[in-house]
Amino acid sequence: MEHRYKILIVDDEDDNLALLYRTLRSKYDITKAHSAIEALEILKTQDFDCILSDHKMPMMDGVEFLKRVNDINPKIMKLLVTAYSDVKILIDAINYAKIYRYIKKPYTPDELLMIVDSALECYQLKMDNEKLISDLKELFSGTVKAIIEALDAKDSFTLGRSKRVAFYALKIVNKMALSPTEVSQIELAGLLHDIGMIGVAEEILNKTQKLTDEEYSKIKMHVQYSVKILEDIKQLYEIVEIIKYHHEYYNGCGYPYGLKGDEIPLGSRIIAIADAFDSMVSNRAYRKSKTPQEAIEVIKQGAGQQFDPDLVQIFINILPEALNEIKDFEYEEQINSEVLNEEKINQ
Repeated sequence: MEHRYKILIVDDEDDNLALLYRTLRSKYDITKAHSAIEALEILKTQDFDCILSDHKMPMMDGVEFLKRVNDINPKIMKLLVTAYSDVKILIDAINYAKIYRYIKKPYTPDELLMIVDSALECYQLKMDNEKLISDLKELFSGTVKAIIEALDAKDSFTLGRSKRVAFYALKIVNKMALSPTEVSQIELAGLLHDIGMIGVAEEILNKTQKLTDEEYSKIKMHVQYSVKILEDIKQLYEIVEIIKYHHEYYNGCGYPYGLKGDEIPLGSRIIAIADAFDSMVSNRAYRKSKTPQEAIEVIKQGAGQQFDPDLVQIFINILPEALNEIKDFEYEEQINSEVLNEEKINQ
């Protein structure tokens, strides 16, 4: 049986509702509401794929209504029907209500149907992408875990780092209005960002003296190694793009490509902060770790230079809670590891 998308149409005028209903009912399951207030009540008990709302309505206009819809469920595709071309209204609708697009009155039934079809095609693409990311995480969880464990075994410095970097990155993105797909991509990039360290010689990774320039250049090659390992997995394209640029500097002085500012993907800028902080608070063979407070001071000094200043502020805000949570997280990881080892011994 073919899936029929559910659409909520909202308009205070019966004639407009009737036109919308006649145009859309053959392809979609339609629910009608005569006001924004009524529509919000309906949304308490029913789910919809798309909402089509008139702009000028009593008590609450379409922009405010769709903004509230976005707060309730940002996945719903939102369309605004308006007779106005006021730029401010349209900017508000896009920025605050996150509408897919607006429909200018007067419109023909064919124009309306074409726009709604396009919105629902976009909706389905988003849903498919989210499912793909979810499936990928499940599919690669065993592989990723094995790779991370191999990396941890090679260099004690990396022990647990991938999980911690992913953890800090998630704490940052949870304070941002990102889609579930973007969040999952950044989490997976955090787990895999240093996978290329497998290609760096152990004598360099375990060296107790300060690295020479030549040795540091070989360490920097881990970015290219990471890309080489993952680039043939087409489903990981977006993750590879994040990993590829996580050592770029906000001022353009990073490596390997010298990108700057917003040229650097958002996920890469997030991973850069999480990675730098965890690196500083972790012991290395040739230096002692910094305290979290010392590390955060370095991060602050690098705002606008090495790091995105807006993301630095978010990181500063989430860090106290994150540090408390990561202690519990690592304790659980240790207990789980001990239980697994005991089970292996008893088998």
